[in-house]
Amino acid sequence: MDHFTLSALRDRHPAWRLLASPHAPLVASFLHRVFVAPNVRVMSEADLAEALEDELFALREHLGPEAYPKGALEYLNDWAAPDKGWLRKFYKPGTDEAQFDLTPATEKAIAWLVSLTERPFVGTESRLLTLFALLEQICGGTEADPVKRVAELRKKREELDADIARVLAGDVPLLDDTAVKDRFLQFQQLARELLADFREVEHNFRQLDRKVREKIALWEGSKGALLDEIMGERDAIGDSDQGRSFRAFWDFLMSSRRQEELSERLDQVLQLPAVAALKPEPRTRRVHHDWLEAGEHTQRTVAMLSQQLRRFLDDRAFLENRRILDLLHGIESKALSLRDAVPSGLVMDIDAMGADIALPLERPLFTPSVKPRLADLAVLAGEDDIDTARLFEQIVVDKARLRATVQGALRRQSQVTLRELLDAAPLQQGLAELVAYLELAHAGDGGGVEGLRAVVDEAVIEPIRWQAVDAAGDGVTREARLPRVVFTR
Repeated sequence: MDHFTLSALRDRHPAWRLLASPHAPLVASFLHRVFVAPNVRVMSEADLAEALEDELFALREHLGPEAYPKGALEYLNDWAAPDKGWLRKFYKPGTDEAQFDLTPATEKAIAWLVSLTERPFVGTESRLLTLFALLEQICGGTEADPVKRVAELRKKREELDADIARVLAGDVPLLDDTAVKDRFLQFQQLARELLADFREVEHNFRQLDRKVREKIALWEGSKGALLDEIMGERDAIGDSDQGRSFRAFWDFLMSSRRQEELSERLDQVLQLPAVAALKPEPRTRRVHHDWLEAGEHTQRTVAMLSQQLRRFLDDRAFLENRRILDLLHGIESKALSLRDAVPSGLVMDIDAMGADIALPLERPLFTPSVKPRLADLAVLAGEDDIDTARLFEQIVVDKARLRATVQGALRRQSQVTLRELLDAAPLQQGLAELVAYLELAHAGDGGGVEGLRAVVDEAVIEPIRWQAVDAAGDGVTREARLPRVVFTR
């Protein structure tokens, strides 16, 4: 927060430029009404221009015909210009109609303007309780001493038992209206911030895609090194704190039980007289559906960027192959043009022809081979009964079955280790099946298996045991020690 940093932000940051613009009331109010309030992620150029034209017409009725003299399309294109950066203008694949979306900077500016409005009261109790709860979760989740961990859990159990006994005795403590309003206003604020976070996550993935395209266009090394660097950056975004937090939030919200629980609790809270007196927005009742819609749009954007990146790489490979063909055609055309032009002078040297003479007396004489001596031994027939059927036995591991087993486990949880997987579904074909699982993990680590990733933790060594049959036909337990392998979605 020094002078030079703030000066640069004032000149370059789109949110600051929006707040300093003379048209800030028009831009902020219109974009809030069209995008933020109804939770609209993308709007076509025709619909957005029509809505802005109606807004300009109403403002000119009150402020005079000289107010905002430009047309709606001119304003939209101006707001989407690089020097403004308040809107993002783009074209969906396969369409020629422009689409508009808010940028994260614009949403931050609008959220700051919303925070300037007068609130019914400034609640502090709920935020203080939230801070204490967060500190308690951090301390409890990082405590490695089992004794202290158990003592803390027993303390919570005693407090719960005391609360249950107090309620059974007829003492039912209730929140007063002030506490209910305080907590509900904080819930509304956090719900709005979550919707803004989705747009920022989507913006980060879009920035990654742009940086990767620039790197591909300027790359001069091998394709393998390029793909290694690209996938490393993609994993850096997905494995960052923001990416892991987004995946955990998405897994939590995708639970049908959690959605039903959220709907029931929202209906119960909105029916309280203290909350009804605040006149909450109608969309509050379905805010979790807005979260789902925004999250799905972010997921679709990431999938579309991946498809576009793959198509971009395919185009690069096609251009390189085409260049090779052009070089070959150039060689052919030059050879055909020189076919009738006989070169002058000496072109090629050939050794003089001569006969090779071999006289009969120069050939070596015949040398008889040594006659082998055979030992006078009697060959006896063996009496051992050997099972030759085992020579024709072949072990074929069904990789499709193993892949289905891994994907079935990942439908129930976000990640599973190889040891947990084998505890639930033991090895049936011994070491060959274990090697097939490792091959799946190696393919998933490089993006070879759709919908599956694998991470190898070299710091943790896990034993894998299975039942086998030895040469004598007895059952034995085999064990292999290998680093921990974690399959993830």
